[in-house]
Amino acid sequence: MRKITLTTLLLLAFLLITSCGQKKTEEEKIENIIREKADRYSCTYDGVKHSFLLELPEKTENAPLVLMLPGYGNNAEAFRLQTGFDKHACPQGYTVAYVTGARDPNSPGSSLGWNFEGNPAGNRDVEFLKALAQYLCDEYRLDGKRIYAVGFSNGAFMTHRLAMEAQDSFAAFVSVAGLMPESVWKERRESNTVRFFQITGEKDDVVPKNSDGSAAYSKVPAIEDVMEYWAVSCGLDQKDSVRIGNASVLTKYKSDERPQQIWHLVISEGRHSWPDERYSGINTNTLILEFLECAE
Repeated sequence: MRKITLTTLLLLAFLLITSCGQKKTEEEKIENIIREKADRYSCTYDGVKHSFLLELPEKTENAPLVLMLPGYGNNAEAFRLQTGFDKHACPQGYTVAYVTGARDPNSPGSSLGWNFEGNPAGNRDVEFLKALAQYLCDEYRLDGKRIYAVGFSNGAFMTHRLAMEAQDSFAAFVSVAGLMPESVWKERRESNTVRFFQITGEKDDVVPKNSDGSAAYSKVPAIEDVMEYWAVSCGLDQKDSVRIGNASVLTKYKSDERPQQIWHLVISEGRHSWPDERYSGINTNTLILEFLECAE
C-alpha cells in the first residue's frame, strides 16, 4: 500500500477547503438575471426564483440603494403602486429596487412572502437580499456603505430580522406596520450599532402593543419594548417626542456619543396599512428619506 505523507494530507486538506470556499461563493451569487421589461428583472438565488423592479436616479455612481420589501401576498409591482417611493427617492439620488418575495418551499399553497422567522427549512432570504444588494452595487457602481431596507407588514417583519442578522451589510432599516418575530426576539443581541425607524398604527390589530393591551395576549414582544430594546442596545440615552401630522407622535432616540438614531412614529388612528397623507397628515416617503439622510 502506498504511504501517504503529511505533506500530501495537508495538500488534500487545502484543496478541499478551497473547493468548499469556491462552492459557497458560487451559491451566494445572484444567477439567471433576465431583463424582462424596461424596469423589470427576474433572477434566482439558491434555486429560488425572484423578480424585482429597478428604478434608477440620473446618476448611479456612488448612489445609495433602497430595497423595498412588500407585504405577504404582494409583489414588487403592487408595492411600487402602493407607495410610490421611487418618485420621491430617485430625484434625490437614490436607487430603488422593489423586490418580490417567494413562496415557502414547505407549503406549496403559500403566497409570496419572506422567511422573517428564520426557519432553517425556509428560503435563505437574508442571504438573498445581501447578495442582491451586492449585485446591484457592483453592476451600477452604487455606494455599498449606503444600503437600506424598507418593508411593509411581512416585509417589515423581515427588516427586524435583517437588522438583527445583517446590520453589517445594511446602513439602516425602516419597518412600516412591522413587528419583531418571536424567534428573532429570543435570539436578540446584547448590543447593536443599528439605525432603525418603526412606523406603527395606533389601532394596528396585527402589531402587539402595550398601549392597547394586545401584547399581553401575544408571544410576540410589544412594539414599544422592541423600540426601547433597539435604543438601549445601541447605547442611546436621549429620548424626545413631538407631535406631527394629525396628532401622531414621533419619538427619536439619540446620543451625543453615538451616530445611531432610532425613530418610532405612532400614527394616530392608524391601522395595519401604509400611512395615507390624506388621513395622517404625514408624507411617509418624505419622512423615511429624512431618516435615511440622518443615517448617512
